[in-house]
Order: sequence, then C-alpha cells, then structure tokens
Amino acid sequence: MLPASLLDDLTTGVLAEAAAERLLVRTPLTDRPLAEIPLSTTSDVACAVQRARAAQRVWSSLRPQRRAAIVLDFHDRLLAGREELLDLIQLETGKTRANAYEEIAEVANLARYYARTAAGLLAPRHRRGVLPVLGAATQTRLPRGVVGVITPWNYPFALSLGESIAALLAGNAVVLRPDPRTALSALWGLRRLQEAGLPSAVLQVVTGEGDPVGEAVVKHADYVSFTGSTRVGRGVSAVAAQRMIGCHLELGGKNACYLRPDAPLDAAVEIALRGAFSGAGQVCVHTERLVLHEAIAEEFLGLFLPAVREMRLGVGLEYGFDMGSLLGADQLQRVSDHVEDARRHGARVLAGGRHRPDIGPWVYEPTVLDGVTAAMEVRDAETSGPVVSVYRVDDDAAAVRLINDSDYGLHATIVSADRRAARRLAPLLRTGTVSINETYLASWGAVGAAMGARGESGTGGRHGTDGLLKYTVVQSVAEQRAGALGVRGPGPQRRFAELFSRSLMAARRSRLR
Repeated sequence: MLPASLLDDLTTGVLAEAAAERLLVRTPLTDRPLAEIPLSTTSDVACAVQRARAAQRVWSSLRPQRRAAIVLDFHDRLLAGREELLDLIQLETGKTRANAYEEIAEVANLARYYARTAAGLLAPRHRRGVLPVLGAATQTRLPRGVVGVITPWNYPFALSLGESIAALLAGNAVVLRPDPRTALSALWGLRRLQEAGLPSAVLQVVTGEGDPVGEAVVKHADYVSFTGSTRVGRGVSAVAAQRMIGCHLELGGKNACYLRPDAPLDAAVEIALRGAFSGAGQVCVHTERLVLHEAIAEEFLGLFLPAVREMRLGVGLEYGFDMGSLLGADQLQRVSDHVEDARRHGARVLAGGRHRPDIGPWVYEPTVLDGVTAAMEVRDAETSGPVVSVYRVDDDAAAVRLINDSDYGLHATIVSADRRAARRLAPLLRTGTVSINETYLASWGAVGAAMGARGESGTGGRHGTDGLLKYTVVQSVAEQRAGALGVRGPGPQRRFAELFSRSLMAARRSRLR
C-alpha cells in the first residue's frame, strides 16, 4: 500500500470545503481501504471556475513556448516518478502493471507532441481578402476560457492529464473532475504540473459524482470534454446545447477485430488477446467482437482458445501478469449478467466464464463466447469487461456489414497479410479509428492522428491537430487596404456588379483560390 503521507498530500489537491464529506476508496486488488477522498460540492465547482477565469487571463498571455516549457518539464518529472504512479494506477483500477504503464507512455508521448507543436498550431494564419492585393484577412486561434474536463475511472491518468494538457497548451484554464474512485492518479499529475511551474488556479481538481458535481462543471465551464457512457454523454450534450457552448464526447464502443483469410495466425492470436483483454476489457476501444473469415476460423480458434486459458491472472504490483481485476462489484455484476444471459439463450462458452475470487475479489476469467444472437444482451450492448464474442463471415463484404451493424462507431481492427486490401477496407468501416495488424494501441499511440468517433460513440477529436484546436475558437480579422466594397445609387451599383463579376471570372481563369 502507499504511504499515508503521500495519500494525504495528494488529497489536499482537491478543491473542497474543510469539512467536506469524504469517500472511502477501496483498491480493487484486495478490496481493502486505499484512501479517503474529500468530495466537492456544486459551490466548490462554481468557486473553481471563478478562480480559473482570473488565472486564465494571465496564463493565456504567456507565450505558447513558455507554456510548452512547463509541459516538457512535467514530461520529465512524470517519467522520473513513474514507479510511484504505476503503484497508484494499479491500486486504483486493478489493472496490470503493463496496462498501467500504457497510461504513462500515452501522457508522456502526448505531452511532448503538443509541447512541440502547439505554438505552430496556434500561430496566426494569413488569408486572402475579398479582393486580391486590395484586402487581406488573418485567422487567429483564441482559447475558449475555462474548460471542464470530466473523465471516467478506466484510464484515470491518461484521460485526465491528456485532455488537460491539450487544453492548457491552447491557453485555457481547466477544472478537472475525475471519477472520485480513481482521483489519486489525476491528483498525482496535478502535483507534478505544479512542481513544473503551472500556476495553482490554472488547473483545479474537483471530485464527486456526475450528479451533482459533473453536472455543475457542465453548467459553469466555457467548453466541456466528457469521456464516459453514451447515456450520460447525451445529457452533457443537451446541457451544453442549452448554454450554446461546445463539447467533445468520447463515449462507448462495441469494437470489432476482423481476421481476413490471409491473416498471419500467430500474430493474430497476440493481437486478439491484447485487444480483448487489456485492462480486463474495461477499455472503450477494446475488442468485444471477433470477426473471423470462415477459411481460417477453426484453425485460429485452435490457437487462440488455449492462449486465452493460459493467460496469467493476478493482482500484484509487479510486471508479468496478463490480466488484472475489474474495478468492483458493479463491473463484475455487469460482466456476469452478460455471460449468463448469453448462456441462457444458447451461446457456448468456449473459454472462461467464471468469477475468480481465489485470485482477487473482482477478477473474472477472460471469456470467449460463440453462437451469440440478437436475443442476447451481449450482442449489441457494451460489456466493458473481458468478454469477446466470435462471429464467422465468408467474405470481406460480410465482415464490413457485420462490423457496421452497431449503434457504436469507435474503433475497429483488421488483421491481414495484404495491407493494401486492409487499407481499402478501412474507409468502409463506420468507425472513428481503424488499426491494421495491431489492436487499439496503434491508433491510440499515434498521437499525431486524431481519434474520431461515429454514431453513439460520440464526436471524437482526441489527439492530433483536432485534439488541441478543439479547445480554441477561431477569430478572423479582415482588413480592406484600398477600394470601397459598397457603393450607392443604381448606376454605380450596376457598374460595381459588372466589374466584380469580371474580376471573379478572371480569378477563375487564373485558378486563384
């Protein structure tokens, strides 16, 4: 367990009244108490936003390079202190150490990328005016003000810090509401940013349930980034629309991995294992549907199922385990309900299908289902657990139809020896991201490329140029250098229209934009 002094130091980073109600957080690894987290109130949220507005004016006046220097310093402090943070992430989430390291690598990679590119992305862009030479325009990117970042429990460090860093580098202040069950990782990141020179009120952490604390963030912030369920995302979108503010929503997924007939099977086994069971399946972009071409289905399952059964399950704070624990009783219940409902309706459990309290209180075996039909909840609903369903298709067209037969559209994987064929299939998939010959790690790790979303998976826009510019508003300043654009009187107006039409045709012939 972590030293009490560290836990006390981290929890002081929560903006809450001195006599605030406290939440006892238990670690999923053992179900033993981990820490007491002070809970913020709606008044705390309003206070945080007010403080952030004043701090943001000073923060946004700094040169982008100065803001970037702070983030690069944070990058170094993050990697230097990674072992302590790995313990925190594991204790909060129950995931393996290797899966916890994914969060650290993601934030470090993203921090460096945005610190190195923010100044260029935010630089003014000169555009032509209404008339060449006689007019011009300058397009600038201005910060939105106070950004509310609301994040879930499954990636408590990567989602909280990744979104906050992008918003901060764009010149905004941030009020961050992590899930109260996994707030310690975010608070650790807050400490390291402050040590790197970030002013205290520019990033503030409030805690509490979505109702009322998360809702208060949406009601007070100037822009909202929300990661969570589709149901709650709809509510966030509705409140944001009423207030005429923007929002970024990354919601659920029912992601598929398609193995073409030429898929290299040994590699496909490893890809499918990582895709389905990383983070015990509690990853919005993990694989829940395994789509197999009939030509290789049985041979692949002959390799895949033994590998699933041989996975090393554990809850230790060391490397070596293949899968860890679910977050708690609610997640265990959801996973169990999906598997038992599938069983009752005739699905076969090819591997797993059992709770393993002998390993950890909330550990559930990696599970493979076959014969899943529309009568089963697991067919269309997001499980968010270590459960993958097998489907067979006879050609690429059938695979595309099956993958697109979902209300969600977050991520898909294609495994094929013919990468050109895989690239031709990718645009046919109604998903925000596609990984070829790797699972979600390929798309997630490509921080220079935006991760989109379609359908009930939200609006996307994490990473890449979009991931930072969404935290800005565009202002265009147009300047007329010579010549009036408006004239009065029928004669002058007619002559102006004739002259302007001729200039438009001349521009067309010269291919001017």
